[in-house]
Amino acid sequence: MILFLTLVYQCALLLVVSPLLLGIIARTKARFAGRVGPPLLQPYWDLLRLLGKGAVYSRTTTWLFRAGPMVSLAALFTAGLLVPFGGLQAPLGFSGDLLLFIGLLALSRFATVLAALDTGSSFEGMGASREVTFAALAEPTLAVSLLVLAKGAGHLSLSGILGASLVQAWAEAGPALALVAAGLGICFLTENCRMPVDDPTTHLELTMIHEVMVLDHSGPDFAFILHGAAMKLMVLGAVLVRLVLPVEGVPAGQAAFLTGLVVLAVAVGVLESALARLRLLFIPQFLVAAAVLAAFGVVIVLR
Repeated sequence: MILFLTLVYQCALLLVVSPLLLGIIARTKARFAGRVGPPLLQPYWDLLRLLGKGAVYSRTTTWLFRAGPMVSLAALFTAGLLVPFGGLQAPLGFSGDLLLFIGLLALSRFATVLAALDTGSSFEGMGASREVTFAALAEPTLAVSLLVLAKGAGHLSLSGILGASLVQAWAEAGPALALVAAGLGICFLTENCRMPVDDPTTHLELTMIHEVMVLDHSGPDFAFILHGAAMKLMVLGAVLVRLVLPVEGVPAGQAAFLTGLVVLAVAVGVLESALARLRLLFIPQFLVAAAVLAAFGVVIVLR
């Protein structure tokens, strides 16, 4: 019964609440710019509007283009069910699920990249190339960070890593977990295509990374992509928030978790308002810095 309620709770957060984080980020950026900004519920209206439209497909595309958004959304949703929200038992958790979690994130990106390449557009191919290049640097950091947490917690499942043992892990290996948190923070910005790695609001094809890959998507397909981006923001944010705020207990833990997600969304909005986008040549250095932080975490845990 408890597992079923947890499943319903996480499905509600992933499917219903996740777009609200995008609204919080947009509202924060508008306030920084001295504007009123869009309503907090604007992402929901955008999704409903797109779902009510028809999709346009080029005659040069194949089934890969149509399947890309759906496969990406399904992979992100499944990955979200592997993560314990606020210390709860993950509905689909099992020993070693952290490897499946990393694989599902990679599958989501792979489906989007394939759909972009299927269009035959040079711009979308350029964005796909950049996306894969940066992913090759970000994914090892995520994997090493989770392995450090697994070593510190003594578990191979995300529920065990981000569960009650996390408090004891901070007491025994606090410096290593602090380095991992910093590395995961950089991965969070990179995976979600946020500043200073990518600008999600740009309309210049030569500077876009993720956005240029979805230029040809429309209607429900584009709604799936936007909803998947909101899910990914929540899923990776859930890992980062739980790591930084390992509060125990169902009421207190969930209150801290939801508050942490809101604070994280506001922090992303502030960061995007205060920082400029890095030049493409400097982004690999930025990601290598995250990998170095995770590597130092490994050294501290294994010493």
